[in-house]
Amino acid sequence: MVDLSRRRLFTRKAAQDDSVRLPWLTTPERFTDLCTQCGECLKACETNIIVKGDGGFPQVDFTIDECTFCYQCADACPESLFKSQQETPWQAKAAINQQCLAQQNVECRSCGEMCDSMAIQFRLEVGRVAQPNLDTTLCNGCGACVAVCPTSSINVSNQVA
Repeated sequence: MVDLSRRRLFTRKAAQDDSVRLPWLTTPERFTDLCTQCGECLKACETNIIVKGDGGFPQVDFTIDECTFCYQCADACPESLFKSQQETPWQAKAAINQQCLAQQNVECRSCGEMCDSMAIQFRLEVGRVAQPNLDTTLCNGCGACVAVCPTSSINVSNQVA
């Protein structure tokens, strides 16, 4: 059955995209039904990466900084939207596209230097600069690699590759 509530009707696009909402959401698919857009999570975020997205609902903007998984957004929320901090924050993963400088044979390892989980390693290749190798099993989706990329060729999303 199609949910035609006002909130769902006007936020259907936002609910179906692959944008990263917030870590530890109990029901990401029902987020727009349960979130009251109070803005407490925006105020609580220590890296200020939570911004108002489509429809005024909070989402993460990795071009600002990374998620430190501090859990302050969940603690500040007056609604019961979040799982326990001991659970996996989200399924979000990074992806590197063809505009990566290394793939254009220009030396750049900014993303690998910022990746604390070591998910981005560089492999040497004959006749080319070292190429990025993203291990999605190690990627925690923190987004530390996004803001430092000079060509904006890294995206963190919930899309499963």
